[in-house]
Amino acid sequence: MPITRSAKKALRQSEKKRIFNIRRKKEMRGRLKEIKKLLEENKKEAALKLVPTAYKALDKAAKRGVIKKNTASRKKSRLMRAILKI
Repeated sequence: MPITRSAKKALRQSEKKRIFNIRRKKEMRGRLKEIKKLLEENKKEAALKLVPTAYKALDKAAKRGVIKKNTASRKKSRLMRAILKI
């Protein structure tokens, strides 16, 4: 456990950031999962409608440093390739 005041504050801050990061990552994964489920059911139109929300979640995660920029880009690319494949 932290002893100094600044270390205690740093612990509080990092815990808050951790919660936000987990929330962003969960949102991102959830959006991708929804689209993949629709793709398995061959519902291309419904999947295409959810793409903007998935892109938004990926971009926010990348912007905040939860995932790297290239990782977000790669996920978006693979997502669209999967959709257009059907």
